[in-house]
Amino acid sequence: MPIYHTLGSIPHKRHTQFRKPDGSLYAEELVSTEGFSSLYSLVYHAYPPTIVKELGEPYSVEPKIAREKHLKHTSLIGFNIAPADDYLQSRKPVLVNSDLHISLAAPRLSMTDYFYKNSQADEVIFVHVGSGTLKTGFGKIRFQYGDYLVIPRGTIYQMEFDTTDNRLFIVESFSPIRTPKRYRNQYGQLMEHAPYCERDIKRPTDLETHNEKGNFKILIKKQGLIYPYIYGTHPFDFIGWDGFHYPWAFSIHDFEPITGRVHQPPPVHQTFEGHNFVICSFVPRKFDYHPLSIPAPYNHSNVDSDEVLYYVDGDFMSRKSVVKGQITLHPGGIPHGPAPGSVEKSIGKEFTEELAVMIDPFRPLMLTEDALKIEDENYYKSWIM
Repeated sequence: MPIYHTLGSIPHKRHTQFRKPDGSLYAEELVSTEGFSSLYSLVYHAYPPTIVKELGEPYSVEPKIAREKHLKHTSLIGFNIAPADDYLQSRKPVLVNSDLHISLAAPRLSMTDYFYKNSQADEVIFVHVGSGTLKTGFGKIRFQYGDYLVIPRGTIYQMEFDTTDNRLFIVESFSPIRTPKRYRNQYGQLMEHAPYCERDIKRPTDLETHNEKGNFKILIKKQGLIYPYIYGTHPFDFIGWDGFHYPWAFSIHDFEPITGRVHQPPPVHQTFEGHNFVICSFVPRKFDYHPLSIPAPYNHSNVDSDEVLYYVDGDFMSRKSVVKGQITLHPGGIPHGPAPGSVEKSIGKEFTEELAVMIDPFRPLMLTEDALKIEDENYYKSWIM
């Protein structure tokens, strides 16, 4: 997110001496993306971030593909994913391709005995149920229902939950997550026509410097493997930092819908973008106000992209019997549209309370073994009149 931010203590000039009260140097670290050509931050540690005491055996967390090629409208009942105590073990990939992985998670417990770093992907964690604190060396971010947590790759973090009842919808992006380019001016500022602005962005606060030595377990994900590392110093030993690379959050409830006299196409709901996919937010909004408008969406032929909808809350005028946490996948190559009867039923309606997250990937998605366990096998018949 192109907003300059800083917390803690930093020297007047970068790459210059910055000393502790005892006269020794703080350790400067450049955290950069895409080599040295994109977003970066400069971090100042109490100790060098390189003190590795032990390496464990890596283990695979690669998704197990069950349906690689398919042309079937599919529905997954997301809340049928069983809760698990451990945060990482609770994460179940359900839809994947070479650009992104989509997972569901229902963790019961906070991360207390280890830290996690995803070195292969940016993460967007949508909080469907639950609240708590995202803890990183950059500071803390409080989260609650409806928040998107955007965690850049390489960020070491812990999730602290307020209760045991949590439901997360997680996107791992193998490219950087950005605000849509058409929303930004040449300087990176969100423009007036954007459906949200910088005031809506939650940035880290409450920097706590953990000046601690010991044995600190960090689980690092890279190329589908988890590498257990034991570091000799606490990973949250930041004395200060500044830059453009850090975790941030945005609430779906702060997304301002774009409406019109007739039905607006899905790009007006776009919230984030990655390489070969977009993430959109469907929020409560006024319906189209042309006197002959049809609020229900028209039938749509997916030619170049799949369509994924994750249903969060409210009433969905285009479909019947939708439940919270349900995922629908409409693959590219065949049309989809509103359920029978919903078009006529929508006429005259003035407002919708629906809340959903949509992902449009431009490469076909594959279903995992965990996805098939929660599939509604008869969903593809739901258009029979």
